[in-house]
Amino acid sequence: MHYVWMAIIGFVVGLIARAVLPGTQSLGIILTAVLGIAGSFVAGFIGQALGWYSAGQGAGFIGSVLGAVVLLLVVGLLRRSGGSGNS
Repeated sequence: MHYVWMAIIGFVVGLIARAVLPGTQSLGIILTAVLGIAGSFVAGFIGQALGWYSAGQGAGFIGSVLGAVVLLLVVGLLRRSGGSGNS
């Protein structure tokens, strides 16, 4: 059940990260949700493994948003660099 909760929070986190990130992202709602879920999982595992916070703390939510923002930035950079090579 813990992983289902992380996925639901990740979906919300993806939406928040997309709203916080400046500029326009040409990502659909599904890719935004997937990136938010991935950011939530990665930030959750890394933050807990390093002892920054425990499960259920507010810092975990903030870390998840930051993780999703980083993933959105990386995907945006990869899409931009991948599209410029095809002339």
